[in-house]
Amino acid sequence: MTARITEHNGTPLQRIPVDTVTVDIIENALRNVRVEMDAVLFRTAMSPGIREQGDCFPMVANRDGKMVVGQFGSFIHGLMEAYDGELEEGDIILTNDPYMCGAAVSHLPDWIVLVPIFKDRRHIAWSAMFGHMSDNGGMTPGSIPVQATTIFQEGIRIPPTKLYRKGELQSDILELILHNVRTPQWNRFDLNALVAACNTAARRCVELAERFGDDVFYSTMELMLERNHAAMKQIIEMIVPEEPRSFEDYVCDDGVGGGPYKIKCSLWREGSRAVFDFAGTDPQANSSINFFLSEDMFRMFFGSFTINLFDPQILFNDGFYDLVDVRIPPGSLLKPNYPAALSGRTHALGRIFDVMGGLLGQGAPEALNAAGFSDSPHLFYSGYDNSGEWFQLFQIGFGGIPGRPAGDGPDGHSLWPGFTNVPNEFVEAYFPLRIERYEPIADSGGAGLHRGGNGLSVAYRFLCDGTIAIHDERWLTYPWGVNGGEPGQRSSKLLVRTDGSEHWLPSKCEGVEVKVGDILYFNTWGGGGWGDPYRRDPETVRLDVDRGLVTAAGARRYGVVLNEDGSVDDDATRTLRTQLAAQRGEPDMFNFGGSIEEIKARALEETHLPPPQAPGSVN
Repeated sequence: MTARITEHNGTPLQRIPVDTVTVDIIENALRNVRVEMDAVLFRTAMSPGIREQGDCFPMVANRDGKMVVGQFGSFIHGLMEAYDGELEEGDIILTNDPYMCGAAVSHLPDWIVLVPIFKDRRHIAWSAMFGHMSDNGGMTPGSIPVQATTIFQEGIRIPPTKLYRKGELQSDILELILHNVRTPQWNRFDLNALVAACNTAARRCVELAERFGDDVFYSTMELMLERNHAAMKQIIEMIVPEEPRSFEDYVCDDGVGGGPYKIKCSLWREGSRAVFDFAGTDPQANSSINFFLSEDMFRMFFGSFTINLFDPQILFNDGFYDLVDVRIPPGSLLKPNYPAALSGRTHALGRIFDVMGGLLGQGAPEALNAAGFSDSPHLFYSGYDNSGEWFQLFQIGFGGIPGRPAGDGPDGHSLWPGFTNVPNEFVEAYFPLRIERYEPIADSGGAGLHRGGNGLSVAYRFLCDGTIAIHDERWLTYPWGVNGGEPGQRSSKLLVRTDGSEHWLPSKCEGVEVKVGDILYFNTWGGGGWGDPYRRDPETVRLDVDRGLVTAAGARRYGVVLNEDGSVDDDATRTLRTQLAAQRGEPDMFNFGGSIEEIKARALEETHLPPPQAPGSVN
């Protein structure tokens, strides 16, 4: 089963030489196309998740479906294998079902729009964009139910479907889809915005081909892919060892009492080819934390990670994919068997970045990041306001970014670098709540030569009765430190009722009723520290204290003693650092805060929550 492209111009595209100036002009024009796609989307979408937060991923691909510019890697090959039919000029495909598109998307709230680009009745390229919809139906508002056990509980499943056929909107299909979501107006506008962004990219590609010629446009795309291939080949041969190395980390729990779930990956090189093997990863979960990780998506993660680490000027695209072999065992947390629930896949997705960093960094500790790209915390709040209108908030929170070789981790930043926070003024204007605190949590970043970024404490006061749900991670395991750096602080969620009673909430929970005046303290994790904290400049620690990022007591984690006036006591600092360094001894490359058994044993004392039990499995 595979899609077939119908062309009415039988003249094949030809590979021809292209001068470097023309290549650079077309490459930069395509980079701008990707930026313009985002601009069109953000100006026409309605939901805060896309319009304000930027939860979307654009792409322009060559006629073979390989991404040439974009953000999330190519998914066209898997999607086209799932679509059995003809594609013609004016057709636009919509899908959201991971099991129907080779995990082109990994949960149902992400809707993909795919446009085949034609010029003079000949297929020359693709444009695509997917965005996270505010609702997809299913068990809970926001469509990421913690307790789902199958994908059927997570909302409407859209197989690869022609939303437009030869340029005509299939209105009956669209209305059927929107009939199954709680926010049909937002979804309609967001979907129109995705289509508009893809159509904009299509027009720009046609304009480039008209300006330079079809064969030049085609050949330049091939050259852009080859440039990436050559760069990644050198990087792989430089950083990936021939001898296998392994790393493992954990998703803390599954939201229904099981966990932690191990993600293990081994890495080695065979010639110029990197091999990533996830053997040893735990079996799939009974709940929705499974992450259907396509091999191409992981290749994209690896490429984006390494290019940004070594040379951000390298154009990221799919040119290197044949240099990376990815092996994921079926039935595992990362390749669950149908019809396993998938909506809460964000936790494992975030942990993949920490695993990849720990794996790649072992051979070059000086380039190793600490942990902190650990999750994308979600808050859902829904109900009826005082006028009887339905409201539904979906918001992505920010945590601490890890300490890095280049310096401190940013405080309160998103897992995805392209995301921005939803302004508090926007949230308060459109939803019945008031944000009474929005500040970094002092000392939550791991101590180090380069400090881990602090997590955020956001206090939400609810102004209407409603229901909340929370999706977060790193409440059990710590964001680990490296090269002598200490782990970051774990996350926590505290609900304070109007009568003063306090309730510590699990990191993953739903159906929690809140009343007018209740306050939720949504506290995220801090990033791990990088390097020996006793080598951090005492004046920098003092400045952190002045800025409220580190407390005076927390300064002692760096071996820094402050006088009553806030200045550094140089003699006492030297003495304390000598004592602490002798007690610690030679630091390990990784500081996980103890073994997983030790971490679980003190979970209740430090987190106010009982540790999860051993994970179950579904085969």
